Amino acid sequence: MRLDKYLKVSRLVKRRTLAKEISDQGRVTVNGNVAKENDELIIRFGQKLVTVKVTGLSDHATKENAKGMYDLIKEERINEE
Repeated sequence: MRLDKYLKVSRLVKRRTLAKEISDQGRVTVNGNVAKENDELIIRFGQKLVTVKVTGLSDHATKENAKGMYDLIKEERINEE
């Protein structure tokens, strides 16, 4: 599964174009490999880093079951100097 599609389907990112932009800019790390179950994603959203663990993959997800595709590990603000 493409990373941008996973970000959109899991609803970590609301729009596919933004998900593609984030992944193309190298703002997401995936254990250095293609995302699969049990991988950790670190996503940079401006001044915030969000770390999630992939718990499921699906081509389509409803709003209710999208959160079942990942576990939030942590959110942290970063300060750029």
